[in-house]
Amino acid sequence: MVKRLAGLALGPASFAVILALPLGGLSPRAHHLAAVFVWAVIYWITEALPVPVTALLASVLCVVLGIAPAQTVLSAYGDPIIFLFIGSFMLAAAFQESGLDRRVAFALLRFPWATRTPARLLAALGAITWAMSLWMSNTATTALMLPVGVGMLKSLAGDPESGSETSRSQFAIALMLMLTWASSTGGVGTPVGSPPNLIALSMLRDLAGRRLTFFDWMAVALPMAVLMLALCWVILTVRYGARGRLDVDLHRYVAVERGRLGPWRRSEVNVAAVFGLAVALWILPGAAAMLSSPQAPIPLFFERHLPESIVALGAAVLLFILPVDLRRGTFTLTWRRAAGIDWGTILLFGGGLALGKLMFETKLAQAVGTAVVRASGADSVWALTAVAIVLGILLSEASSNTASASMLVPTIIAVAAGSGMSPIPPVLGATLGASFGFMLPVSTPPNAIVYGSGLVPLKEMMTSGIWLDVTGGALIWVGLRLLCPLLGLV
Repeated sequence: MVKRLAGLALGPASFAVILALPLGGLSPRAHHLAAVFVWAVIYWITEALPVPVTALLASVLCVVLGIAPAQTVLSAYGDPIIFLFIGSFMLAAAFQESGLDRRVAFALLRFPWATRTPARLLAALGAITWAMSLWMSNTATTALMLPVGVGMLKSLAGDPESGSETSRSQFAIALMLMLTWASSTGGVGTPVGSPPNLIALSMLRDLAGRRLTFFDWMAVALPMAVLMLALCWVILTVRYGARGRLDVDLHRYVAVERGRLGPWRRSEVNVAAVFGLAVALWILPGAAAMLSSPQAPIPLFFERHLPESIVALGAAVLLFILPVDLRRGTFTLTWRRAAGIDWGTILLFGGGLALGKLMFETKLAQAVGTAVVRASGADSVWALTAVAIVLGILLSEASSNTASASMLVPTIIAVAAGSGMSPIPPVLGATLGASFGFMLPVSTPPNAIVYGSGLVPLKEMMTSGIWLDVTGGALIWVGLRLLCPLLGLV
């Protein structure tokens, strides 16, 4: 509460100070935007207001101060990327509502080898969480997998109704951390896995004139996401000693949980079919362009008639059409469930896009970027990429990954443009780094969820998080250094 109250006062005070300072070299619009930007950053970091509300506040101030007309500012909330998010969120909602998510999780855990040793169980739960987070929000994925993980820990304690022994278990810490780490690292693997990914794609397209397809993103990010998951497993098994064999038959626990799910329901079949169709349509154009060229008939057809946002919306609409029981008039997805998607993230996303575009148009991002380059000495694309990764990780520890990307990506694009560098590697570095908030419960909602279980001491979250931040940042840089030139993205 003290942090929030301090932020409430510090935001407008800093706004007034920035307006009063003589910032030479900035146009009046850029000067005003700098004041708005500082106010928004303070509110995002302190969470003085809900994060989406701060984004709306920034949009309101931009119009009131004459930085841009309302039509320009609010048009960012109607960007096609926003509708890609809405459609994918509805698809994820149907995935959860139908129970397909739990069916997939327990189907993968049914193999005896997955629950034979602590290390294997850690790897299995991490892989399942990671795979789900490719397509669902990391928050929803962690919330889903937490009861699965806690149930297994209770079974390991020998009493399914009591978790007394699990609270003292080093393995419990490892398992809880694996859930939050896997959900965050999995989110970087696809464009729809995490909001910063779509922010990067949108701003690269609008501010730098560089369009990356769904397939392009996965070609770079998915291999690194796999390596990040492996890194998580190595750190946790080394730190918490997940060795030996399990004395409890978890295979029986999994069998019981699978039995409760019963046979496949019509809703699950419908969601699985629509989900598979959407993924295929997202990936096919980029794969076809790589095999032929971006100007070939198939990629051009998809770009004109079935872009990613339309595929996402079409998949969502199809879920409303496919029946579960025609006699009762029930369908795969209801509007009540669809209306419960995370609209706050969507508003934050729109506000972040508006702020980023105005920072670029007023050349505020260029001024900030120039100062960053001078301070860091980054004089090459790979030096700038390293700086972007570090800034992304540091910002994400103090604010949401979406807010971090909204602040950082336009600045990086302006720096790259002013220095004649390719913006793609440093923007990808900043975006992936923004998903690496692993040290504190407030860094990301998955951290807060597992911390709320009471099984992860704050000291352990911070210590292990530092290890993953440092080694993960290095992994991002090496991965981009190898993959971007190989795929022609430099």
